[in-house]
Amino acid sequence: MHNSLWGTTTISYTGCAAQIFFFFFFMSTELSLLTIMCYDRYVAICKPLHYGTLLGSRACAHMAAAAWASGFLNALLHTANTFSLPLCQGNALGQFFCEIPQILKLSCSHSGYLREIGLIVVSCCLVFNCFIFIVFSYVQIFRAVLRIPSQQGRHKAFSTCLPHLAVVSLFINTAAFAHLKPSSISSPSLDLVLSVLWCLQH
Repeated sequence: MHNSLWGTTTISYTGCAAQIFFFFFFMSTELSLLTIMCYDRYVAICKPLHYGTLLGSRACAHMAAAAWASGFLNALLHTANTFSLPLCQGNALGQFFCEIPQILKLSCSHSGYLREIGLIVVSCCLVFNCFIFIVFSYVQIFRAVLRIPSQQGRHKAFSTCLPHLAVVSLFINTAAFAHLKPSSISSPSLDLVLSVLWCLQH
């Protein structure tokens, strides 16, 4: 926003680190909270009699704290590792904000590069586990909803799930397309547009 208002194209080293930290922090926390919300819907629809036991105020507080703590840890690991890498390819990023792949292109540390790739692989595995949990939960939810005898009851159950499902779909689809698109359709302008959309979503 500052660069847009003042017509500049520079950012401080600290500002760049802060951008990456908060990006990973909010992205990781959002995915964790979406997974917790999915579990909430699963318990409410598939195990309504146990809802008070499984999702009491203490359990909700613990899950929320775990989501924020895991987001903080993930962001701290990525930021610390990325900004410990020596840069030998200049300091110009081909993006409108700081992003790890763009910084890795400027790095000349092979071991640090591999360490960050390892952290990204671990993060992707965690994202995949959350995705599998959400899919499995919604399969169970839809099976339970379809067994509800009244049409009004089915409509009410679906209406509580569809907003969450829409947000999850938007989150996963934009992330997948932004980061897993084939190189044959990749271009600097397309990467910039996708980054803007991905950033606006968060």
